[in-house]
Amino acid sequence: MLFGNAAAAEGLAAPKGDILLTVTGDIGQHNAGEAAQFDRAMLMKLGTREVVTHTIWTEGPQSFVGVPLKTFAMALGIKDGTIAATAVNDYSVNIPWSDVEEDFALLALDRNGEPMTVRDKGPIWLIFPYDDDPRFRQETYHARSIWQLQRIDIKR
Repeated sequence: MLFGNAAAAEGLAAPKGDILLTVTGDIGQHNAGEAAQFDRAMLMKLGTREVVTHTIWTEGPQSFVGVPLKTFAMALGIKDGTIAATAVNDYSVNIPWSDVEEDFALLALDRNGEPMTVRDKGPIWLIFPYDDDPRFRQETYHARSIWQLQRIDIKR
């Protein structure tokens, strides 16, 4: 279920709150020099989706709400490439464009109705609908499920 509308046509405003995510590389929208920076409100304004799924890191089904990765990419004018995602602790992983095109990846901001904090794998956790397809329960997708996401670099 998608809530809200993508705001790409409006241009990219400067963040007013704490910066949660900085995006660099081959992007079509900028608001901080050659980068795009997002606060929570900006991300939520792009439109959100809820995914309810189990994870190997949590107990029981979890409700995640956030921005579909495809919606996020479209808002920045990204049409292809590899997403190099980096966490607060410098863990990094490359996410192939196919994960964007298939529209199942979610930049989760809320878990079980609450904004995620750094102590709780937030403020952004890349989630897949692990219960929906056996491939999402494999190490490849577990490795791509980066939490405490802070930076994205788009490489072609």
